[in-house]
Amino acid sequence: MSQRTLVLLKPDAVRRGLVGTILSRYEAKGLTIVAMEHRTIDAAFADRHYAEHVGKGFYAGLRDFVTSGPMVSLVLEGDEAVEIVRALNGATDGRKAAPGTIRGDHSISNQQNLVHGSDSPESAEREIAIWFPGL
Repeated sequence: MSQRTLVLLKPDAVRRGLVGTILSRYEAKGLTIVAMEHRTIDAAFADRHYAEHVGKGFYAGLRDFVTSGPMVSLVLEGDEAVEIVRALNGATDGRKAAPGTIRGDHSISNQQNLVHGSDSPESAEREIAIWFPGL
């Protein structure tokens, strides 16, 4: 079943010049880029995206990080896109992510972990509406 998911290449991925490397992993798996934008977000936008985390102890650091520089936001489409992207991304904690995953190969942090992928089709729909309201 074809579906769409939101992916964010976070400021650390952009700063480290990993955008092309990461995008090629998604494309090599057969996912199609439907929309893509390079942008820096402010705290209010971060709060909308991460609404379920606002107020949690770790959130202030996460908000500071995601607003620290430009990101690449994109919508990917393909068969079981949500599940495929999450598998390619690897465990949230880059220190524990399996080799062969994006985080396992390139991240050594729990918070500065290169990428975000929607965690469910419902989250993907909500997140895509925030980042790409015209889709």
